[in-house]
Amino acid sequence: MRVKTGTVRRAAHKKILKAAKGFWMTRHKRFKVANEAVMHSGMYAFKGRRLRRRDMRQVWITRLNAALKPFEIKYSVFIKTLKDKKIELNRKTLSEIAIKDNASFKTIVDFIKK
Repeated sequence: MRVKTGTVRRAAHKKILKAAKGFWMTRHKRFKVANEAVMHSGMYAFKGRRLRRRDMRQVWITRLNAALKPFEIKYSVFIKTLKDKKIELNRKTLSEIAIKDNASFKTIVDFIKK
């Protein structure tokens, strides 16, 4: 006696079609096309998460550079001096301090300038 895949296959197809909800034309209706679209969208999402980290680091560096302009110190010199003096604050934290707590940032820069 042969066992058919009926309910299991239908569940798998429904899962893919649900993931393809909101896609354009047949990409959200037909399983084969939807499956391709979902696989590609998963790859793009994975890649996008990596790119977001790169973009955010770039934003933090730009913010720091702008915050350091009034103190007449370059970003590269600032980071090098931080490393030399063994201050372990990352770029994200430093940019948040520069935006939200200007007095603390000024203290850090003054310490670096010594």
